[in-house]
Amino acid sequence: MPRSYLLLLFAAVLPAQQKITLPSTLDGAAQPIFVWFPTGVTKRVPLVVHLHSWSAHFDSSEAWQVALKEAQDRQWAFVAPEFRGPNERPEACASPEARQDILDAVDYMYRRYPIDRSRTFLLGGSGGGHMTLVMAAHTPERWRAASAWVPIADLTEWYAETKRRGLRYWKMLEGCTGGPPGGAAGLEYSARSPLPLLARARGLALDIQTGIHDGHTGSVPVSHSLLAFNALATANGVPEAAFSPGEIATIVESERLPSGYLAPPVEKRRTPILHRRSAGPARITLFEGGHETDFPAAFTWFDSLAATSSSSLP
Repeated sequence: MPRSYLLLLFAAVLPAQQKITLPSTLDGAAQPIFVWFPTGVTKRVPLVVHLHSWSAHFDSSEAWQVALKEAQDRQWAFVAPEFRGPNERPEACASPEARQDILDAVDYMYRRYPIDRSRTFLLGGSGGGHMTLVMAAHTPERWRAASAWVPIADLTEWYAETKRRGLRYWKMLEGCTGGPPGGAAGLEYSARSPLPLLARARGLALDIQTGIHDGHTGSVPVSHSLLAFNALATANGVPEAAFSPGEIATIVESERLPSGYLAPPVEKRRTPILHRRSAGPARITLFEGGHETDFPAAFTWFDSLAATSSSSLP
């Protein structure tokens, strides 16, 4: 009997959802993951990979429940890896171990369930947005598309920003990197930041969503998203789509758009769109809001891409 049919039969008798532990293929450490797979499937299904936020665990935030429900509504597979938990120690925060944990979770789903590997979607907000950009840069070939919400792009800048504002994240960064930026620790800040690496994500469908008030009412200035998009615009050969320094200054400092922007697209979503632009397959959306996510909107975008990249069991 072909392996694809065996997978389908095996998946039919497994629990619809479960929390398990996987040994890391990099260092052997046991890492928890949350798994959901639709019962009664008759074909391979897309997979959504949710990455938790900066201080969270894989199952300790409301965001992953929203993402799970969206996947369940579509009868798509879902996995939420721990990837070393909150970003407060060297093994977390985009370390090689954390990155491998995510790939191990995806590979587990591929081995265990009938997944359409050409439709594997990556999703995360805040620290999960940071890790979404990191994984998009390190392994772009693994994802059909990636959606990063209010992400941190430059850890050195974020260290200074959070220390200036009296937020706790600079202390957590020191726990991850071994100290403040500069000296030996400075290399860690760069290696764990997606911004210097995003050229590697050239050609990937990469969605960045950011609230225009973030950095004022939230913890991650909107400049992180704007600069990440600029790197993608250059990588995708559309440098004219990048935001100018003047545009970035206006948006960051005044919490408003510069004059002359085109009317935004009309979409039914919780966070109204103020501006959207694209550079090849990458796009950025500025919405009316702060440091928040609207994952149903991400899934609506995934829907449009899933329809163009499908396969079925032989």
